[in-house]
Amino acid sequence: MARIDELRLMTKIARLYYEHDMTQPEIAAQLDLSQASVSRLLKRAKQEQIVRVTVNVPHGIYSELEEQLQKAYKLKEAVVVDTVEHSDQILRDIGAAAAYYLETTLRSGDVIGVSSWSATLLAMVDALQPLTRPLGIRVLQILGGLGSPSAEVYASRLVGRLADLVRGEAVLLPAPGIVGSPTAVPILLEDRYVRAAMSLFDQVTIALVGIGTVEPSGLLASSGNIFSPEELNILRAAGAVGDICLRFFDASGIPVATPLNERVIGMNLEQLRHVKRVVGIAGGKQKLSAIRGALLGRFINVLVTDRFTAQSLLHMARVGDVA
Repeated sequence: MARIDELRLMTKIARLYYEHDMTQPEIAAQLDLSQASVSRLLKRAKQEQIVRVTVNVPHGIYSELEEQLQKAYKLKEAVVVDTVEHSDQILRDIGAAAAYYLETTLRSGDVIGVSSWSATLLAMVDALQPLTRPLGIRVLQILGGLGSPSAEVYASRLVGRLADLVRGEAVLLPAPGIVGSPTAVPILLEDRYVRAAMSLFDQVTIALVGIGTVEPSGLLASSGNIFSPEELNILRAAGAVGDICLRFFDASGIPVATPLNERVIGMNLEQLRHVKRVVGIAGGKQKLSAIRGALLGRFINVLVTDRFTAQSLLHMARVGDVA
């Protein structure tokens, strides 16, 4: 226990700092102490419980749930969004949260990889505020974006508009996401623009990806970049529950190996694992198994999702086995 005179000085410094909003240099000058002494005594004031710090969490903020998710699934960060159980509203709320995350974490020289055909990523771009100054950022399409003429607008809008908002350079991948035959892949890779885009995959510093289910979304279906019903049955029989960039995995996060994988033009799951930050932006009941598979496979290390999905994921982690 500190002597009474030390406790008195700690209390005086604590009141000046916390109640009177004085800075440490101002307190040091007033009390004829060194700034180092003020800093040390403020720390001691916490140890002696003269000062107790509490954080009043605002309604709709789920910081504890975020921390639990990060621990359970070994994530760099989790962002949990307050929303209602309505698919369109979930999409908009997750998109807005992902936009803020991107705005606050972008760094000079970042290479942003973006998967195509994701309505959630489009919602993110729609909510994004433009950067005030250029940071030398490149925005790279990491899944082929060609498809039906009407749907191609989405892919180019996603990459091009994101590049405009971050005042960066757009690098498109001018190829379909899925080709009709594996023999077409080497031919497409001879195109210098396709080759140039794919050569940048290893330079991606942050990947923004949607997480899909075996059943294709309306946006993906309209693009024409989908497998046939028979091929989807092959994926289901192999245990697939979800995909990132049309690369499928099972409920345990193990990549599903089928010949269909050889027809996809885009970043593969192993390449994705080597990206420093992979941000999975997804939510909703229908995507729960796919999101959990992506987490268990360590294909993403940042998750932006809704509170209902987050609570379900945490429950599954508690009753299941998260390695």
